[in-house]
Amino acid sequence: MSTDPTTVLTTGRLAVRRWRAGDRERAFDLYSRTEVTRWLGRSRTLEQLVEADALIERFRTRSADPRYGVWAVERRDTGVVAGSVLLVPIPDGGGEVEVGWHFHPDSWGHGFATEAARAAAAKGFADGLAEIYAVTHPDNHASQAVCRRLGMTALGRTDRWYGTELAAFRLAAPR
Repeated sequence: MSTDPTTVLTTGRLAVRRWRAGDRERAFDLYSRTEVTRWLGRSRTLEQLVEADALIERFRTRSADPRYGVWAVERRDTGVVAGSVLLVPIPDGGGEVEVGWHFHPDSWGHGFATEAARAAAAKGFADGLAEIYAVTHPDNHASQAVCRRLGMTALGRTDRWYGTELAAFRLAAPR
């Protein structure tokens, strides 16, 4: 494991860590892209670099509890932030926790989302979770493929969370 105190976990290719102020340009580049933000529900596309500072602060606040967070996913070979992975309680979810991911288009198709989400889920299970959910926009077939690669069970569509219809998936802790 890295000696970087912001590192939450590592995989063969990735370091999952807290977002830093120095990540603002990459965060802006990622979250200013409609091809990314169109899948993020209530999130809006960033329009100015200064908005990335507030986004990073929000991510850091959601990462205050060491069990959960919205973390930067950094490629270990290049140091470039490929995207975000999250493991967070679902708002109004009755204690349910979701895993999710947002990746820059230059990092699509390399298996980073699956690798980061698998590691985040393993962390959640090691911290005592019995199950983890993922929710996607019904037309986000790429993220649904990640859910299948993670071994998640498709639960169909639901409007139970986030006030909109989503495709839901569930992963049970290994026995």
